[in-house]
Amino acid sequence: MFPELDAPVSTLRGVGAKREELLCDVGISTVADLLLFLPYRYVDRTRQAPIAALPEGEEVTAVAPVRGANVATGRRPRFVLVLEDESGTLECVWFSGHRYLRRAFSTGDLLAVGGRLTRYGGKRQMVHPDVEVISDSEEGTRVHTGRVIPVYSTTARMKAERLTSRGLRRIIHQALEDVRLPEPLPDPIGARSGALSLGEAVRMLHFPVQRGDVEAARRRLAFDELLYFQLRLRSLQDVRNNKPAPVMPPRGLLTGKMLATLSFEPTGAQRRALTEIGEDLTRARPMRRLLQGDVGSGKTLVATAAMLSAVDGGAQAAMMAPTEILAEQHARTIGALAAPLGLVVARLTGRQPQRERSEILQGLAWGRVHLVVGTHALLQESVVFSRLGLAVVDEQHRFGVLQRAALLEKEGGAHLLVMTATPIPRSLALTLYGDLEVTVLDELPPGRQPVKTGWRAAADREKAYRFLREQVSAGGRAYIVFPAIEDAGAGDVRAAAAAFEELRDGALSGLRLGLLHGRLAPAEKDAVMAAFRNGSLDVLVSTTVIEVGVDVPGATVMMVENAERFGLAQLHQLRGRVGRGAAGSYCILIADPADGLSPDARERLDAMAATGDGFEIAEMDLRIRGPGQIFGTRQAGYPEFRFADLARDLDLVRSSRKEAAELLDRDPNLDRHDALRKRVESVNLEGKTTRAG
Repeated sequence: MFPELDAPVSTLRGVGAKREELLCDVGISTVADLLLFLPYRYVDRTRQAPIAALPEGEEVTAVAPVRGANVATGRRPRFVLVLEDESGTLECVWFSGHRYLRRAFSTGDLLAVGGRLTRYGGKRQMVHPDVEVISDSEEGTRVHTGRVIPVYSTTARMKAERLTSRGLRRIIHQALEDVRLPEPLPDPIGARSGALSLGEAVRMLHFPVQRGDVEAARRRLAFDELLYFQLRLRSLQDVRNNKPAPVMPPRGLLTGKMLATLSFEPTGAQRRALTEIGEDLTRARPMRRLLQGDVGSGKTLVATAAMLSAVDGGAQAAMMAPTEILAEQHARTIGALAAPLGLVVARLTGRQPQRERSEILQGLAWGRVHLVVGTHALLQESVVFSRLGLAVVDEQHRFGVLQRAALLEKEGGAHLLVMTATPIPRSLALTLYGDLEVTVLDELPPGRQPVKTGWRAAADREKAYRFLREQVSAGGRAYIVFPAIEDAGAGDVRAAAAAFEELRDGALSGLRLGLLHGRLAPAEKDAVMAAFRNGSLDVLVSTTVIEVGVDVPGATVMMVENAERFGLAQLHQLRGRVGRGAAGSYCILIADPADGLSPDARERLDAMAATGDGFEIAEMDLRIRGPGQIFGTRQAGYPEFRFADLARDLDLVRSSRKEAAELLDRDPNLDRHDALRKRVESVNLEGKTTRAG
């Protein structure tokens, strides 16, 4: 009888109640948890030779009989076991466990010992080696010596109860003997991928024959994770696509009028995007499309044209933004484009007066409001549309897969356009947005100048302030961004509120300063932004609340304090708040480390100074920090993979996406693939996938 993968770990041989409790300390509660508990490193003990020929200073395995043993007394008593073969002798030394060790071995026992070989007092020695007694029947099944050895993390409590990495190794080895791993992949997929079987992959992950086996095992399990995630995304998409979407005109009257009023020509990338989105909107199958473009590439114009197409088709359109400031920015921009056409544009947030909110809700329900821009408030049950034809979600990575679904469920057949100004590496985009088609705006409007970027040490801060003053005197405006609102024991992080007072009374005295952060009331935020936008303020001291969506063409300087604490994508977003007009613009990054810059921080700052290409920066960020830190693993919408590495597994992302699409075309509900369906249903789209096998 094979234990079930979801059975408690106590169903395995060698795991009693006490060990089960200890294993729970490291997140192991089921058999599957145990089999997927990853080693944090491997030790190569495949090097085996006569004692005299073994190299010193390296991990090796020696096989020899016991010649004798003794307990050496002195300042630090130790148990010494002496092994001897025809070439020489080896001392194995332990500084604890004397009573047990005296009874464990007898003269003449053939032992395999593994560890780092050193020399002490002229003698070859191993301290606290792993030991296995060798018999004819056990020669081929050694767990701790003569092979590549997995090393597992253990807690202090586990060590105190004598459940060490060696003990875990033994438990996992036994489990692999006792547990049958059913193969979830259909045969054709396995054949095309040329991958190991699931059982082989898990075994090699723990007990590889050679180091290369570990990577082969990881890639098989990574493919499984990615395939399950893609299947889960696409299956949800198919369910929501059962209801036909409203069919829109490819270029309606309102859209045409709006484009005709522009004082500039859309870029080629914008025209391509308008064509692709327009074609999607003419179909009864709901559009699911990601519009990705670098800062300032003109996504809002494309989204507005799409929203007007919805109104042309007799429906309403909604845009959801992650912050009130960004929602206000979009409402103002879209209102300026749509209001001359006789359309009603509303803004809905969570902090509006009740009377204003009630009027908007009634307008949406009765169809009097054509376009609405809002925050998460759009997801509330009280928000009912007369006929929602298009939902636009901006800065999608700040929401989650299920949150964007909640907006669509207001009207099951609505079209969906997702936007992001955060450049996303190709592998990450195909994973996070596996259920979406992708359109990229890869051109900036004509006349935009690259933002000159450099980073400076804290000692140059005063010089940076003088440069900022010069730019303001020349007619520009400046942002100074801090990573915290107020000093709350955050070490050397210069707090925005405290810095605002220092700068106003010191280095920037005489200039008109404003303070903006997330704790201000909505009316205060609006007032500060309006003053900065119309030129009543020269400098805006802010937290990262202005990271996205803030568009002030007159701003020419972005200064970021403690820049070493920010990720590349966030720094690039902040830089994108300047360079939005015809004047030359500058980004100054101030690094203020207490103990010197880390190599990663220096690499990030050098990358910012070297390139303004957001997509190039995104690839660097993925390589330096990994996907979990680009968006933050605790934010909704980011799947934390256990095996897949999106910085190097683009081929697996592509192949899993292709296989998922083809499999669902043949078997939409996975009725013919029961084991695979169970794995897919266990995927958590908002966080870590719970099972790789």
